[in-house]
Amino acid sequence: MRAEPTTARMVLIPLALAQFICSFAGSNMNVMINDISADLHTSVQGVQVTITIFLLIMAAFMIPGGTLTERYGRKRCFRTGLVVYGAGAVLSAVSPGLGALILGNSILEGIGTAMLIPPVYILATVLFPEVTARARAFGVIMAMGGVGAAAGPLIGGLITSVFSWRAAFVFQALVIALIILLSRRITDPIPPDRTRAFDIGGVVLSAAGLILLVTGILMADNSIALALGLIVLGALVLLWFFRSASAKEKAGGEPLLAPSVFRVRLANLGLATQNIQWLLLMGTSFTVAAYLQVVRGYNAIETGVIFTAATLGLLVSSLAAERLAKRRAQKTLITVGFVLAIAGIGVLLAMVSDTSGPWAFTPGLLMIGVGLGVMLTPSVNVVQSSFGEEEQGEISGLSRCVSNLGSSLGTAIAGTILVAAPGPGSYTAAMATLAAIGLIGLGAAVFLPAQQ
Repeated sequence: MRAEPTTARMVLIPLALAQFICSFAGSNMNVMINDISADLHTSVQGVQVTITIFLLIMAAFMIPGGTLTERYGRKRCFRTGLVVYGAGAVLSAVSPGLGALILGNSILEGIGTAMLIPPVYILATVLFPEVTARARAFGVIMAMGGVGAAAGPLIGGLITSVFSWRAAFVFQALVIALIILLSRRITDPIPPDRTRAFDIGGVVLSAAGLILLVTGILMADNSIALALGLIVLGALVLLWFFRSASAKEKAGGEPLLAPSVFRVRLANLGLATQNIQWLLLMGTSFTVAAYLQVVRGYNAIETGVIFTAATLGLLVSSLAAERLAKRRAQKTLITVGFVLAIAGIGVLLAMVSDTSGPWAFTPGLLMIGVGLGVMLTPSVNVVQSSFGEEEQGEISGLSRCVSNLGSSLGTAIAGTILVAAPGPGSYTAAMATLAAIGLIGLGAAVFLPAQQ
């Protein structure tokens, strides 16, 4: 099915805004660390846990969200997710303590995002079957997502400085209301399949495994033994999930995630690059923001302004996705993106010292933003284009799960290193760890087929 130009534009607006606000929610709290800590009588680690749980809930329930999308329809799930997300934003705005903030921001917004994001990518894939047109659609959506993540600190810092950190959640609720209004014009191109099975056991096992895995990483600065125990337990639960799914698939059933999707080498490499891209983006965002506020003593707006370099770099390169897709292979774009992002981290480490000014962060953040923007769209396109329309629901959920898992791992890994002993040494260690993980992503990009 091919969308008419006017219809396509009208559909892309709410879809892109939805990706923007969900990505914004994952990063805007980074500049509110001191404000939230003081208001809710918590610590930097409390805010880190809140952010990480939000990203983890998104990852854990993104695959079930894709299945529900196929069963109940893309538009219905999209709008339901918006309502759940909006309720979470309102609760977060009035939260009296950390527990209410976690319920509103981490759980309700996380579940709402897991419901509304799979339809975004399914609709874009189905409505834009031609590679270049799809690259354009993904470029707009991913650009808005990347800008939401990169500009979250700037917008959040501005709102926090002028009003309060609570007003940032009011802003989210207002954007959600606008998207609900705009989404009335969306027409579901494929009828829902009410006969589609829903694997409850798979949902429980996959969510439990991911939660245990990331919780183990968060516990690393408190107890290494406990952290290792949780990580191993999480890995065992995920192994149980995949063995159960494999048995169900062989028996002719419908598992939550069919292991057969991992037999496509091209998609596996694309998923690996997606995971590490978002790990780098969110890990860098949290680490640099925490360092600026806790070590340097900058306020929310000052921290947000420093991140403008990353925002501009990501915006420009993401919006150039269509033009770049015509001139360069997707493999080339992903490879170059990783090289730029890793080099940007190196520049940050080289230029930033205790005595350097705030603008010493600009060159490195700009390079990271450009690098991530260059490769976000082609990575998504590689994965989504590896499967037919009948598998888009499952693949969209898996793709978003992998990306959000990368986001939660980035915040958990880099944040845990920084929170363990705030200071220049831990900042260097966190950024160096991100660069090392980035090299793994670069390796995955190198192994993509040459025509990609």
